[in-house]
Amino acid sequence: QVQLVESGGGSVQAGGSLRLSCAASGRIFSIDDMGWYRQAPGKQRELVAVITSGGSTKHADSVKGRFTISRDNAKNTVYLQMNSLAPEDTGVYYCNAKRVVLTIGGMISEYWGQGTQVTVSS
Repeated sequence: QVQLVESGGGSVQAGGSLRLSCAASGRIFSIDDMGWYRQAPGKQRELVAVITSGGSTKHADSVKGRFTISRDNAKNTVYLQMNSLAPEDTGVYYCNAKRVVLTIGGMISEYWGQGTQVTVSS
């Protein structure tokens, strides 16, 4: 019913930038929160940033001042601008959508994208 498709991952050197995008498609009436999580090898998945439908944002302390989350509600798309990337930012980045109201009625609590790899070399 709903798909999240991420794009924009890749390999960069430390200090570089990447911009991730995640487009939600399907029988979507509205999406409450959209966010980005990441998982490094051998570590648990962690929150990177989240944005509400009203535009309120929260960024993890480790990325504050370097990463910026934004969204286009009309396109059901969320972005993550990542600047000053460091090797510790390496991991698989997952898009997340919470409290998705469907056009056919009902609400799904959460959807995840398939993930996109970000690799930062020193």
